[in-house]
Amino acid sequence: MHEPSSRSVPDAATGNRYDRMEWAGAFGDLGTLIPFVAAYIGVLKLDPFGVLFGFGLCMLACGLYYKTPIPVQPMKAIGAVAVTQAAQTALVTPGAVYAAALATGAIWLFLGLSGAATRLSRAVPPAVVLGITLGLGFGFMLEGVKMMHNDWPIAAIAGLGTLLLMANRTFPAMFVLLAFGAAVGLWRQPHLLHELAQAPVGLPSPRFALSELGWNELMVGVALLALPQVPLTLGNAVIAIKDENNRLFPHRPVTENGLATSTGIMNLVSSTAGGVPMCHGAGGMAGHVAFGARTGGAVVILGVILLALALFFSSGVALLFQVFPLAILGVILFLTGAQLALGSSVLPADKNERYITLATAALCMWNVAAGFVAGLLLHWMAKRRWIRM
Repeated sequence: MHEPSSRSVPDAATGNRYDRMEWAGAFGDLGTLIPFVAAYIGVLKLDPFGVLFGFGLCMLACGLYYKTPIPVQPMKAIGAVAVTQAAQTALVTPGAVYAAALATGAIWLFLGLSGAATRLSRAVPPAVVLGITLGLGFGFMLEGVKMMHNDWPIAAIAGLGTLLLMANRTFPAMFVLLAFGAAVGLWRQPHLLHELAQAPVGLPSPRFALSELGWNELMVGVALLALPQVPLTLGNAVIAIKDENNRLFPHRPVTENGLATSTGIMNLVSSTAGGVPMCHGAGGMAGHVAFGARTGGAVVILGVILLALALFFSSGVALLFQVFPLAILGVILFLTGAQLALGSSVLPADKNERYITLATAALCMWNVAAGFVAGLLLHWMAKRRWIRM
């Protein structure tokens, strides 16, 4: 894997770039973005305009403000619970998703502006932070393998070609990977090209999504979706992303309070536009960086593309997502996970701390919130010498 060297890092200090590598890196987070957005639109029947507009606007703002590849991602725990419950029962509705984004925004805006986010983060030991990042990396790799295994010939060709081009600045790996994926998808489903050509193009009417909220949707959104996500967000979208950004881009450091505040603002904006709960995430940054991004230009580029899709092509976005085979998204996710895990490969010297890191990582491959809580508990037990390795 090609990892940014200290020589390439200062570019982020001078401002955003929009060269071919930033364009390639812009698509490095599609492995998580497309499946969740497609599920929200396909299963929960959310309006594609609101979902894409929320993501696009927040990406544009974050790229211009942070000037490093700070990603904007769907909150995974909320997304998984919402889609699963919606498929099985009528408990979770689009209104409940908007309520979850509203509650999430209020929580993180308070934690950021009050300074509580930094105080909470300082209570988390380095071994647990390292375990979260390592576990996320391996979890992404495992999920990527699952997405690839039913289409292994395409995955093998795509994966090998991408690895050979990872450090190539003339032919960025992501462009080749997406072109190959689109060619395979259209070859297998030629009707998609005709359907995409027939999709209407036009400006949708804006609406205020929160006007649809009732008390039942508010309760479901807060209790079932928003509150269980808080530990995961603290671990991955505040602590881990701060550590990842400041390691890769020390000339443009971020703080826990700043990240919490931007998470709050993003979700308040998203909830009013009919979008979904979103956050920053170390995995998303690893994806952008792995495919060439070194500044916030990559995030700006993806944000502008999503805004354009929302404003002019929202009715055809579900068809567009079908073009890319699942195996191609799996390759992106696998390489993103490898990039993230490589940055966390130096284990602590102390044996007890190594155990805490590995145990946290193992649990985070299954559930980040569970790994986060378990890591804190193990650290507390080790400090009291209840466990010794």
